Amino acid sequence: MENVVIYLALILTGLCLGSFAGAMVWRLRARQLSEDKAHHEEYDKDEYQRLKKLTTGGAAHDRSRCLHCSYVLRWYDLIPLVSWLSLRGKCRQCHIPIGYLEPLIELGVALLFVLSFAFWPYPLETPLAITQFIIWLVAGVGLAILFSYDTKWFLLPDRVNFVVIGLGVLSVAIVILRSADRLNALLSVVGAAVILSGLYLVLYLISRGKWIGFGDVKLGLGLALLLADWRLAFVALFAANLIGCLIVIPAMISGRLKRDSHVPFGPLLILGFVIAQFAGIYLIETYLGVAL
Repeated sequence: MENVVIYLALILTGLCLGSFAGAMVWRLRARQLSEDKAHHEEYDKDEYQRLKKLTTGGAAHDRSRCLHCSYVLRWYDLIPLVSWLSLRGKCRQCHIPIGYLEPLIELGVALLFVLSFAFWPYPLETPLAITQFIIWLVAGVGLAILFSYDTKWFLLPDRVNFVVIGLGVLSVAIVILRSADRLNALLSVVGAAVILSGLYLVLYLISRGKWIGFGDVKLGLGLALLLADWRLAFVALFAANLIGCLIVIPAMISGRLKRDSHVPFGPLLILGFVIAQFAGIYLIETYLGVAL
């Protein structure tokens, strides 16, 4: 019975925070376009006109609005998933389809929360262990924003990347405090950072940003700190590239992707990271068992 209550709480919390993440995606995009315009950089003028209403009045007065008719959403329009389903995915006022991004983010964060509790590889028996788990969940909200933003606009916002890195630093501090061998724990964190961030930094420098963006380097650092284990970092790297191959190669064969097509790597890295966190130890032990 206790687990049922916990799962229900995680689902509801995940849906609410997923709704927050979906709103933040659009606000971040609106601010990015405003900054690009202010700095006289290239930007999508039509998208800027459509989204600038989200930042009107400053952050303190931001209200969720329909991006088509500017209808200010009421509380009953903002109930996670329920409002979208009741309105059949359309604006209450103009009836133009809202799209699937928001409900997918809400469901994704809720699913991540449930899976996190179900497959968390460490016992949640001490305050530090529970705090580390909460940090993971909060970081998951940031990663949902990064995943969605990079998928849609091929960019990883610094604001969110730095939050994930900060949460990673807190998680590392807990890992080291809980470790019986703190030096080895610290060295493992450094190794993870080299694998998931240092490697991409080298690729970024060699290609001068053509092969990989600097946002991926920062994302890799945040993920490495959250994993805090060089072995898990290696699993995350392998899984991300494997998933990328499974997606890109068939798409290139079918002609949907060209050799010079831009493929966002951030979502692949995040998927690899989640796999490493939940199944990394099992995969490593299985591989070593087969190899030996």
